[in-house]
Amino acid sequence: MRLDIVTIFPEYLEPLNVSLVGKARARGQLDVRIHDLRDCAHDKHNTVDDTPYGGGPGMVMKPEPWGEALDGILASGEGEPVIVVPTPSGAPFTQQLAVELSAKPWLVFTPARYEGIDRRVIEEYGDRVDVREVSIGDYVLAGGEAPVLVMVEAVARLLPGVLGNAASHQDDSFAPGAMADLLEGPVYTKPPEWRGRGIPEVLLSGHHGKIARWRRDEAFRRTDRNRPDLIERADPAAFDKHDRAILAALGWSVGADGRFGRTTEAVEE
Repeated sequence: MRLDIVTIFPEYLEPLNVSLVGKARARGQLDVRIHDLRDCAHDKHNTVDDTPYGGGPGMVMKPEPWGEALDGILASGEGEPVIVVPTPSGAPFTQQLAVELSAKPWLVFTPARYEGIDRRVIEEYGDRVDVREVSIGDYVLAGGEAPVLVMVEAVARLLPGVLGNAASHQDDSFAPGAMADLLEGPVYTKPPEWRGRGIPEVLLSGHHGKIARWRRDEAFRRTDRNRPDLIERADPAAFDKHDRAILAALGWSVGADGRFGRTTEAVEE
């Protein structure tokens, strides 16, 4: 997979040289190319921003440097990339979107600063290639580089060969399939006792079916506690009889609208 990132702070992206992403780059699984936007600003101050039309606080990133940078990137490869624009006003970045993007051969990220990029840039390239405006959460950062780091890691770990165990992401929180609307439950490792605290006996049983059921039940409990909105939007048809039983014990039932709703007090602790 090829990744191009255009930024005014190339040094911010140094973490892409370490851990799983760094190893994937070293093995040639990821071709990461970082471009300094100021190289496409040709006045003596390498200006990339100006005051907004209509007034108001802050500055807006100018279209000319972005146009030159993106034209050069698009001309340097074969096929059409997906351009990912990190912005708090974008669609939510989800595990499902990470999976979708991981299947693309070429992504271009455009982390902005200030009040964002002149809208005409988004419209121009949206007429030419697939442009996605994406948000990593309901908050505002100083720039888009941190979201790029988040998205690149989420996408890169899904590429074949990047993780040591190719199946390890299948049980992740939000993973498509059985975990699509659930958070992953708690995990344990050696020693079997630490500071007087043991581990659940079922994990020592060697009974793979019981262990799998315990892990799924714990996923429901954690989701109920931390993200009940995931249960509310889940499709009841995706859950088996035992799933629905644990949800009922947690105080959930299917209403007349065919969706889960909280109707009773949980009977489990």
